[in-house]
Amino acid sequence: MRRVVFNQKGGVGKSTIACNLAAISAARGRRTLLVDLDPQANASRYLLGQALEEQKKTLAHFFDDILAYKVFGAKPVDYVVPTRFPNLGVLPSDPRLEDLQVKLESRYKMYKLREALDTLKDFDEIFIDTPPALNFFTRSALISADACLIPFDCDDFSRRALYTLMDSVREIQSDHNRSLRVEGIVVNHYQARANLPVRMVEELRAEGLPVLDAFLSASVKIRESHAQALPMIHLDPRHKLSREFEALYDLLAA
Repeated sequence: MRRVVFNQKGGVGKSTIACNLAAISAARGRRTLLVDLDPQANASRYLLGQALEEQKKTLAHFFDDILAYKVFGAKPVDYVVPTRFPNLGVLPSDPRLEDLQVKLESRYKMYKLREALDTLKDFDEIFIDTPPALNFFTRSALISADACLIPFDCDDFSRRALYTLMDSVREIQSDHNRSLRVEGIVVNHYQARANLPVRMVEELRAEGLPVLDAFLSASVKIRESHAQALPMIHLDPRHKLSREFEALYDLLAA
């Protein structure tokens, strides 16, 4: 199963959700890969910590090889970096992805990621983190994925962006990947005692949008998780947010 975590709006928790679901998958004994297509490399740093600085092979090098038409270049599996967590690997990002985007798009290389992931047969689950824009890398991710998770922050800006986002996913489905499905909207930073989040979720459901039943609470603990490069299940498995991530994973796995 390949899941892309996608939203054109920044700050909604894409990297956090992708990494925590990947960490839970690996902790459950599933061979898991996190693909980080965001040049900011937040997901890579979250799972690798300072070890990210030591990497000599990143997704930028992978796409460099594609542009150079290297017949005998490294295989996709050679770019996978093991983490300190059993069963969990990363295809790490690199700031140079930003510079490569125009060249890759002009040469119509959007299917190369899917071809690469098709060769990685040893992984049971693949989670793909994306930049906050509909660009070459997010299109490549949507073309490569079986399912799409859409993080939703409970505010009006996120809601307005949601409709455009759904149209973008439908366009990719129609033109490039008919098997892609929207697995659901993940409500993030949820505050059950606040009127606005509760009302927004009710309105989205009334409109027939696929809001998932597992909500992720707002918590300062997640900042500590980022700072220590430890997904919640490893930082504090008994924390409320850790249990919510596990509930989300179980819902998706059911």
